[in-house]
Amino acid sequence: MEISINTPALLFPAISLLLLAYTNRFLALANLVRKLHDEYISGQKSKILVSQIKSLRRRINLIRYMQGLGVFSFLCCVACMYSIYKEWGYAAEYIFAFSLLSLLASLIFSLVEIIQSTNAIELELSDVEELERSNIFSDLIAGRNEKSGQ
Repeated sequence: MEISINTPALLFPAISLLLLAYTNRFLALANLVRKLHDEYISGQKSKILVSQIKSLRRRINLIRYMQGLGVFSFLCCVACMYSIYKEWGYAAEYIFAFSLLSLLASLIFSLVEIIQSTNAIELELSDVEELERSNIFSDLIAGRNEKSGQ
């Protein structure tokens, strides 16, 4: 397989947008950490608050890995383009493969962070007694029952 200089260049906008999204997630989490830290310091040390802080720590670490792998993917794209420019085809192919693999790993960490995020929201809602625990299947069944009952 021979790749042209345009092949790694196609990843530039995708990786840039991905890094922007990761940074926005990080900034939102940083604001939430500050808010929860203030609550903790002011003496509101509930079990849910401590669980939320632990969850945020895990999510921030995941975002760190996401960002690091995204930046590594970006650097590999640049190195791949340089290798193509110098006509080092064999090296360019391997560097591009590393770029794709690191982008894949970054996306996997992103998926794990999204799952953690939804678990954190569930934790936040767990103290509302009126809400029953639901999932996609119970929501679909409830929606079907509502439509058939009308």
